[in-house]
Amino acid sequence: MKTKTHPKLTDKKWMPTLVWILCIVAIWEIMACVVATTKRTPENILPHIYQILYSLISTKKVTGTQTALQVVALASVQTLLRAAVGFLIGMVAGFGLALLMKLSGIVEKLAFPYLMLIQLIPILGMAPIILSLTGSIGVSRIVIAAILTFYPVAANTLAGLKSVQQEKYELMYSYAANRRTIYKKVLIPSCIPYFFTGLKIAAPMAITASILVDTLQGDGGLGCMLSQSLKHAMSIYVFWDIVLVSAVIGVLSAKIMGWLELAISPLKRIDRKIKGKGNGK
Repeated sequence: MKTKTHPKLTDKKWMPTLVWILCIVAIWEIMACVVATTKRTPENILPHIYQILYSLISTKKVTGTQTALQVVALASVQTLLRAAVGFLIGMVAGFGLALLMKLSGIVEKLAFPYLMLIQLIPILGMAPIILSLTGSIGVSRIVIAAILTFYPVAANTLAGLKSVQQEKYELMYSYAANRRTIYKKVLIPSCIPYFFTGLKIAAPMAITASILVDTLQGDGGLGCMLSQSLKHAMSIYVFWDIVLVSAVIGVLSAKIMGWLELAISPLKRIDRKIKGKGNGK
């Protein structure tokens, strides 16, 4: 008679994440205590985490009319909207180019080296160039987010298209399938996991780029508020609020891509069910 075994606590998927969070919190609090023993000036304050969280729910106005939460929320909406538009443009363009590079070796040879070259240009060097070409701060942020999304999506999708085994091609040829059918039934389904890998990489990058460009060009957004808080235009806690919110948004953006993959990709759902049954044995 088989005895039913219960999964160990260490086998839980959320356990490594919890351990990392606890370690980060512990290190943060230790460093906050160390900094507290030094001369307290706005430049070298490292608040305790509870102070940062309290500043988010405090009703105290950090500007003439807004609380810290209102400032961060409004700035987050501005940054996320621009990042989302650029992300969608880069996603569509990257996926389309990957299909073109798979269809034509000439397109791949012409486009792929320049994709890598664009990716190597620092954002700080790219932002003034894009701004001068577009003439609009808002448009330039969208373009930069699209460029940073473009390469990971294109490169990973192309890798997925090239990962299809020769046996699958031979099977489709045996059924006299045309190129369109091969792409629809074999190539595109096979590249979906790679495509979402690119999205998981690109989503935090697009948000980070939007925040960084905000610090250079102003006109609202998390980066702009970050700069103003450092210049003592408002409470220094706004700076740490933005740091915390930005980190959460970056992590959530990658997680959302994972949830979308799970919802869209049947192979991912099947693989998860198999792993779940294996862990339940």
